[in-house]
Amino acid sequence: MQLEDFKNLNINSLGSLPVPVKAVLLALVFFAILILGYYFIWTEAYASIDAAKAKETELRQVFLTKKAQAVNLKAYKLQMVEIEKTFGTMLKQLPDKSQMDGLLSDINQAGIARGLEFELFKPGQETQEEFYAELPISIKVIGNYHQLGAFATDISKLPRIVTLNNVAIATNSKDSNSKLASTDSLLTMEAIAKTYRYLDADEIAQKKKAEKMAKDKSAK
Repeated sequence: MQLEDFKNLNINSLGSLPVPVKAVLLALVFFAILILGYYFIWTEAYASIDAAKAKETELRQVFLTKKAQAVNLKAYKLQMVEIEKTFGTMLKQLPDKSQMDGLLSDINQAGIARGLEFELFKPGQETQEEFYAELPISIKVIGNYHQLGAFATDISKLPRIVTLNNVAIATNSKDSNSKLASTDSLLTMEAIAKTYRYLDADEIAQKKKAEKMAKDKSAK
């Protein structure tokens, strides 16, 4: 087999070519088929295999997560029961709309019972959340250190949830003729008392309706 055998190839006389030349040509055709097959077929197949391996890894992780959840299902159920009990207990501490006046009266009476003088007791604008409403109350009371401390303690012990926020205490400037005058220095405490109530079914329905209308309006 010589180089001239390949220079003068005639496609019509391939059958009469020497065996070594035929073998080389077949080898070249074979490698050409391999290269084209790799480029057009196997590359895509390898990509599919890589994607399948990635999917397998993802599904394996999902399986392990689900398995862990299944193993701990009983513990999860017990935890959910405990959460529901806790939520129910907290919900019972929220008054409904008809009980709010009584709660405001309780806060006021807690201060009077401790001998405090109210300079301000003003409910603010109620704001609604998902299932409850928050009512801020601006208060300003005058009393001595022990009276103010006892008042804060009484507020924390109310059967309904009431929190004192933005508390500011300063020396009171009232003269000695104040009905609270004593050997103790008078102090002025300003704070925002926040109390909460749960929304009834009609309020929740109206709230959801308003949110839906606002969402639809913004989508247009």
